Amino acid sequence: MTFRTFALAALAVAVGLAAFLLLAAEPQGDSLAAPETAPDAPLVAKGAAAFAGGGFGGISQTALETNAVPFKLVAAALVLDEQARDPSAPADAATLQRVLRRFGFLYPTRIDGLPEGLRLNLAEKPLGMTHGFIAPVGGSRVEVANLGCAACHAGVAYATDGAPQPARAVLGMPNTSLDLESYTQAVFVALRRHAGSSALLATADRLFPGMGWQERASLRWIVLPLAKSRLDTLAGKARALPFPNGLPGATNGVAALKLQTGTPLLGGGADERGFVSIPDLALRHRRSRLLADGAYAAPSGKADARQLAAITSFFTVPSMGVKPEEARRHIPEAEAIFAWLADYRPQGFPGPVDRAAAQRGAGLYAQGCASCHGRFDWNGGAPRLASYPDWIGDVGTDPLRARVMDDGLARAIRGSAYASEIGVRRGEGYTAPPLAGLWASAPYLHNGSVPSLAALLDPRLRPRRFMVGGHALDWTSMGLRLTAEGRYPVGYRPFAVPQWVDTGRPGLGNGGHSFGSGLTAQERAALIEFLKLL
Repeated sequence: MTFRTFALAALAVAVGLAAFLLLAAEPQGDSLAAPETAPDAPLVAKGAAAFAGGGFGGISQTALETNAVPFKLVAAALVLDEQARDPSAPADAATLQRVLRRFGFLYPTRIDGLPEGLRLNLAEKPLGMTHGFIAPVGGSRVEVANLGCAACHAGVAYATDGAPQPARAVLGMPNTSLDLESYTQAVFVALRRHAGSSALLATADRLFPGMGWQERASLRWIVLPLAKSRLDTLAGKARALPFPNGLPGATNGVAALKLQTGTPLLGGGADERGFVSIPDLALRHRRSRLLADGAYAAPSGKADARQLAAITSFFTVPSMGVKPEEARRHIPEAEAIFAWLADYRPQGFPGPVDRAAAQRGAGLYAQGCASCHGRFDWNGGAPRLASYPDWIGDVGTDPLRARVMDDGLARAIRGSAYASEIGVRRGEGYTAPPLAGLWASAPYLHNGSVPSLAALLDPRLRPRRFMVGGHALDWTSMGLRLTAEGRYPVGYRPFAVPQWVDTGRPGLGNGGHSFGSGLTAQERAALIEFLKLL
C-alpha cells in the first residue's frame, strides 16, 4: 500500500468514526414485546397489547441504572453459570429458557385473553419481559430488558386434575410461581462471577449469532465497564438489593419504591419484608383504592377508571425503575388496560364442582363474607358481582405490610409528579378484595402465608412451613397440593424451583382472618364449592 493510499484510507476511517460519534443518542426505546395494533384498533385491543408487552418507559437508560438489564450480557452470564453446574449444557436458547423457567417465567405456546389477531413472539424472552434498543451515546446500540405487567399478572392454566399447564397462560391471572428474589440474586451472582471473563462476550456471541458489530462493540466498551463499575460498588455485599424481594408469587413493591425515592428502609432494608401475594386482576376496576393496604386511593374516593389507571401507571416506578415524570406520560396506556380489564375474566374453574353444595355455600357466603368482599348473585351457577363495599379494616393478619407504608414514603409520593393523582391513605388495615379467580390464587392472605382455602377457613389447618412455586392444585383443600409436612407429593416435578414459606418470619405470619372457623366441616366444604365458581 502506498503512503497516499494509506492516508486516504485513514482519512476515510476518521470521517466514518466522526459520523458514527455524531449520531444522536437515544436514551429511550420502544418495547418490541408488545403486539402490533392498528391505529384504529379498539381500546380493549390496545389495552391487551400494552398489558402483554408494553414498555411504559422502562426501556431506557434511566431504567437500566435501576431495574432494567442489558439482556444479552445477563443471558450470557446466566448460561455460563448453568454450564458451570452442567458442563454438557450448550450455549443456546434452550439452555437460557431452562434457566429462566426455574424462576417461574413462562414461555407459553398458547395465551388466553389476547384479542383475536394479536400475537406474541416468545422465542428468546419469556412472557412479560419487555425489551427494546437504546443508544446511551451516539452510534451505540444496547438491548434493554425489563419486566412488564404480564410477568406477574399472567399465570398458568390448570388441567381438570389440578395439574399446571405452563404451556398455556392466561393474561390477568396471577403468576404464583414467579420468584423475583431468586432471579435478581442469580443475575447479580452470575454477573459478578463472569464480568471479568472473556467467555462472557464469547457466550453472548454464541447465544445471539445475529448480533451486529455495533451492539457487540457497545457491550464491550460501554455496558460491560458500567456493569463492572456497578459491581465494584457492591464489593463485599452478599446480595444486589438491600431488601428481600419476595417469594414465588409474592413481591416487595413498597421496598422497591422506597429505594427508588431515597426513602429510608426499615433496618437498612433487612426489615423490609412487606411481601404481597400477586392477585388475580378480575373486578379490580370495582375498587376505589389499590394495593393490599389500600394506601393508593382515587382522589374522588370512587372507583373511577381514569383515576385507577393513573395510579396503576405509577406502579411502573418501583417495578420498572421509571421516574414519576416519565410514568405520567403512560397514563393513556394504563387507561386502555383498564378498558381491557373491565371485560377480563379468569380461567373458569376446571375441576369438578358439587353444584348443590355450591348453592348452599352461596348462602353461607352471603351471611359471612359478602359484607367485606362483595355480594354475588347466584346467576344460575355463574355468580356475578352485584355490589362491592370497598371494605378496609383490621382482621388480625400480619401487620408488617401495612406498617412499611410509612410517613416517609407517603411524603415522597405526595411530593412526586403524582401528587394530584394519588390520594395517599394509610393506617386503616387491609382491603378486602373481590374474590374472582380465587381458586387459582393460592397461597392466600395478603402475604401468601396460608396454602389453601381449607386452611384459611379453619386456622387449625394452617402449617408453619410449606413449599410454593411450580406447584399443582388440590381440589379438596382448594390450594397447593402438599403433603402433611408442607412438601410436594413424591414424584411430582414442579415446573419452577419452589421455595419454603416460613410463617414464623416477620411479615409472613399466618394468623388472623378467622372467619369460617365457626362453621362445621360440611359448611366449610360447601363454601369452598361456591368459591370455586367466582
